[in-house]
Amino acid sequence: MSAGTIKKAKKLVEEGNVVQIDNDLYQVRSSSDPGKSYMVTADSCDCLGFKNFYKFHHGKGLKANCSHLEAVKIYLESHK
Repeated sequence: MSAGTIKKAKKLVEEGNVVQIDNDLYQVRSSSDPGKSYMVTADSCDCLGFKNFYKFHHGKGLKANCSHLEAVKIYLESHK
């Protein structure tokens, strides 16, 4: 995972852009469009980057990821 993804994720958490909706459901505001947000669970996100991850990284053995998913992980770590 890139340093840019982690940096964006940390910024999303710092700016309060992660909101817990349910036990395993979070709403994360877009870093590029404040009017847009994504629904994130522990292992999926409905953003285009996550949906297209395998198209761009096919066959490299990587698990799909995005800054929104990382933001939820950081949020959870900071709220233990």
